[in-house]
Amino acid sequence: MTNAVTGLLEILDIEILEENLFRGRSPKDSWQRVFGGQVVGQALVAATRTVKDRFAHSLHGYFLRPGDPSIPIIYEVDRARDGRSFTTRRVVAIQHGHPIFTMSVSFQVDEEGFDHQFDMIDVPQPEDLPSDAEHKAKLMDQMPEHIRKFWQRERPIEFRPVQFRNFLNPEKQEPVQSLWFRTTSNPSANRALNQCILAYASDMTLIDTCLLPHGRSFLDRDLQLASLDHAIWFHRPFQFDDWMLFAQDSPSASGSRGFNRGSIYDRSGRLIASVAQEGLIRQRG
Repeated sequence: MTNAVTGLLEILDIEILEENLFRGRSPKDSWQRVFGGQVVGQALVAATRTVKDRFAHSLHGYFLRPGDPSIPIIYEVDRARDGRSFTTRRVVAIQHGHPIFTMSVSFQVDEEGFDHQFDMIDVPQPEDLPSDAEHKAKLMDQMPEHIRKFWQRERPIEFRPVQFRNFLNPEKQEPVQSLWFRTTSNPSANRALNQCILAYASDMTLIDTCLLPHGRSFLDRDLQLASLDHAIWFHRPFQFDDWMLFAQDSPSASGSRGFNRGSIYDRSGRLIASVAQEGLIRQRG
């Protein structure tokens, strides 16, 4: 297992303080604020540890305040309901005495029933595409120092974008993008843990989609970007043992907010999860 994946598993292995109370930490090399996917993933871990023999099928979260990576995050779980088929949990993430994130998550026993899905889009296979690292190598010398250091560090999630995008000189294009992604080593066969890792990864690249038709990128200093809310629906069991496709689109942007959607397929074309997110895309001054 790579050091980066080991580090990710350690971040998701939050500490039990008391019944329904947990403590999570951030990586030492975090940016000025906590990565949103980390908070979603840790909150799902907290909720999952209060449930037996059921797996998450949906979660809905709101980012209320920026997370401070220099101090722990406290997660408080409310056991809202334990039904025959469904279990509901509410999670609040707290720092400096204030909630920074709230989430509702629903779990279900495994059941048989109707089954259909949209087909996976036709894209090149990941082996036929340059890696994200190869794409970034073309831009590395032109990047600001803090971005260069962030890109050069070992990452637990590897990407292979279907469409190359020059973040320094972005061109206007349709608000659609697709990329293959996987962990850099197979982390675990544990189904619940795989859901938490996917929750962590699902916040990556999504907000970029609503910037595509405007020819802007996260490097633009006059833009304020932040995730406002995040939702995931888990459709089918899966494991991080191969590449998965993250097909994204942005139907709308207005009021300094961009709405983004994602469909996540495994290598065989099974739709394993759907994601939706609205992000702040405010132009300063």
